[in-house]
Amino acid sequence: MRFVTIVWTRLLQDLSEQLRLFDFFAKLLYGRSTEFCGMERFNIYMLLEFTLKIKTLFILLLLNSVLFSPGVSAEMLAMLNYETEPQQQPRQEGIAIMDVDPDSAHFGAIVDHVSLPADGVAHHIFYNKTLDKAYIANLGNGALRVMKMRQTPLNPKDVNVPMCQVAEDIAFSDDGKLWYLTCMGSSNVVVGDAHTDKVMQVIDSEDQQRFIQNPHGIGLNQSIDRLLVTSTIRPDLTNPGNTVTEIQASTGKIVATHIISAPGFKGGSSPVEAVFIPHSQPAQAYINTMFEGRLWLAAWQNQTKQFQFKPVFNFADVKQGVPLEIYFSRDHKKLYVSTAKPGALNIFDISANPEQPRLIKSIPTAAGSHHVVISPDERFAIVQNNFLNLPEMNDGSLSVIDLHKMKNIASINTLKDKGWKANSILMMPQWHTDDAH
Repeated sequence: MRFVTIVWTRLLQDLSEQLRLFDFFAKLLYGRSTEFCGMERFNIYMLLEFTLKIKTLFILLLLNSVLFSPGVSAEMLAMLNYETEPQQQPRQEGIAIMDVDPDSAHFGAIVDHVSLPADGVAHHIFYNKTLDKAYIANLGNGALRVMKMRQTPLNPKDVNVPMCQVAEDIAFSDDGKLWYLTCMGSSNVVVGDAHTDKVMQVIDSEDQQRFIQNPHGIGLNQSIDRLLVTSTIRPDLTNPGNTVTEIQASTGKIVATHIISAPGFKGGSSPVEAVFIPHSQPAQAYINTMFEGRLWLAAWQNQTKQFQFKPVFNFADVKQGVPLEIYFSRDHKKLYVSTAKPGALNIFDISANPEQPRLIKSIPTAAGSHHVVISPDERFAIVQNNFLNLPEMNDGSLSVIDLHKMKNIASINTLKDKGWKANSILMMPQWHTDDAH
């Protein structure tokens, strides 16, 4: 498709030039009316028009042959931010833009590359609402960077957020005017202007009853004016939390901090993601507890204006642990949850009742299953297999899941073979359909 795009662009440019010349000669012809009689002007005009039609027909025939030639391949591009393995020197970070379409002749190939600072430890990438800016959250130096996706080449720029340490997740307001950034190392949420990328507010609290501690996941639902922020773990992976903080989105006021841990569970459950089901009425959000290994549901109660939290699935029942990311099908009737250990993509039916997700199938992937992208036609899911380079959760490959056949059909080892480990994956804007993040 990249070749097709280039040819198509050049053909359009040629056609545009022919139209410009036709217009020029037509004006010139009629402007010199004293040099040609009426019949001569008519004949020359008809000749110009005939020539233009022949060239236009040629262009269309050539375009048809390009588009429908057996040699033309499909294309589906995704961004993967990666870092070299710890033992590799010199250390390198970057974003690989890869063709992840199994039907493409260039399947698994890196078609473009963006360099990143070697000390940034880029972790997640999020689009704004209009998909023209991509925000890179970093665990290391420079908490936040932004790329304008309509510029070539892509060039990440630092966003000045000195009050944020160890940036994690970002949520955007429905109107696209604000972003909310969780900062695990500084235990706060930074609110920014999504147009200027200037900080507008810092939400934090040391109150023992209403607090934010080592936040990671964040979910925003403006229909109820609420943010849900998970208390996950310290950056050094000690002292796991067991709470989710509820914040009034319009003011930044902390409403409550809720315990998310089943009775009898010892230690911190480590809630990691909080993702609202798009357009659900009443509002509902799923929450993963990384160490407890459960899926929870936060259900908004319209009468009391409060959330009710309850566990709805235990991954231990299917011999899995470390649930991480949460995604939905485009009709929001299916739920996808990745688990890092031993590595799987779990597909649930939530169409009947989100409080009772029905497991359709657990599809084995590879150790460290983490972020997921889904093709626009929902035929394929691409699973990125690496979780913080942790032992037994750092395979480094990409698993290709056929969602129609419900099975793992291929492994992409392009980055793995180079000694690079992807930290996340995100479709390029043309193929991005995720409306929950």
